Amino acid sequence: MKENFARRSGRSRPAPAVPRPAPPEPGALAAKVRTMAPSMTRSMQRVAETVAGDPAGCAALTVTGLAERTGTSEATVVRTARLLGYPGYRDLRLALAGLAAQQASGAAPALTTDISVDDPMSEVVTKLAQDERQTLADTAASLDVAQLEAAVAAMVGARRIDVYGVGASSLVAQDLAQKLLRIGLVAHAHADPHLAVTGAVQLRAGDVAIAITHSGRTVDVIEPLQAAFDHGATTIAVTGRPDGEVTQYADHVLTTSTARESELRPAAMSSRTSQLLVVDCLFIGVAQRTYEAAAPALHASYEALAHRHSPRDSSR
Repeated sequence: MKENFARRSGRSRPAPAVPRPAPPEPGALAAKVRTMAPSMTRSMQRVAETVAGDPAGCAALTVTGLAERTGTSEATVVRTARLLGYPGYRDLRLALAGLAAQQASGAAPALTTDISVDDPMSEVVTKLAQDERQTLADTAASLDVAQLEAAVAAMVGARRIDVYGVGASSLVAQDLAQKLLRIGLVAHAHADPHLAVTGAVQLRAGDVAIAITHSGRTVDVIEPLQAAFDHGATTIAVTGRPDGEVTQYADHVLTTSTARESELRPAAMSSRTSQLLVVDCLFIGVAQRTYEAAAPALHASYEALAHRHSPRDSSR
């Protein structure tokens, strides 16, 4: 799909070679299901939710048995296994057996963190903390490290880095740009869609554009990323929907956890946690690879701002 868009836009440079990711570890299976389920067909969702809900029972089933249990076909079971990151159904069964063993040992407890309007504040704190931990664990489990390393490599050598995000994602974009600036990189965060597109058309090969959108469908973020893509910049999408439109213009896709929504905690709030983890990984990766230049730049920024954090002289 992405190659078709590249041809229509006139962009001909080859996509960077990225190693094939390894199958998810057993403990990552439930996180992968939560992340991928919204993009699956209903029949594939039934398979995914069944294996995540009863790994021990499903591990004992053949591909035919699981198809019968879920009311689907063997082909659907195999496609679901591959979409979840496993080469075939045999690999999925092995992961299910491993997950069942973890759950039996108490290593993978289920968490229920729905918050009601009558919950006391102590319970709100506990539930939110549990939800944050689960969101971070899900994101870490589903994050493609090969894609992350490729994105970091592009950022390290970039002439300029533009970051796009609106709403809650705008806060994450600003956070990343600010940290990159403090280690000496040229980085800009664009929340205004007009300025974002204006800046994007100035990008060229050697530049990097990063789009942050939980839904993967935010037009104000997709348009500047497409413009950057068309002009030859390396493009990165940080999104909770790997099937979202934004990925059609991304060289590298970093998937965040698809957090559960509730009336009192919309997705925009909970998705920010996983986005911040991903951009922190990007920042640390860049800082590691540019340490000789990054460390002095970071120290200089601390020194430049130190007087603003000093206690005021009460004698004045």
